[in-house]
Amino acid sequence: MSLPLADRVIQLAYDPGITPQGGGLPGLAVLKNVVNSINLFGIIAVVGALAVSLGVWAWGHHTGGHQAEANGKKGAVVAAGAALGLGAANGIVAFFSALGSQVQ
Repeated sequence: MSLPLADRVIQLAYDPGITPQGGGLPGLAVLKNVVNSINLFGIIAVVGALAVSLGVWAWGHHTGGHQAEANGKKGAVVAAGAALGLGAANGIVAFFSALGSQVQ
């Protein structure tokens, strides 16, 4: 039997009542610690990548290697973008989570 359109719309708008809640599962503190450690590892790797890229850029510039110079610039930009993403990860997730919770 087919439901009227109004009843179908009400079913689509049903709120299941699911919200994020801390402390619901064991091991949450361990998971946060692991993610923090991965973020730190990523930042340290980006510092190394930036140093190498800047060295390649300088080496390519001084030796006339235009391809090496371009690759060094590219690596420096990618490393800077990765640093921006790693540093802003918490803020980006918090922003979109708050934005998503406003959808009704």
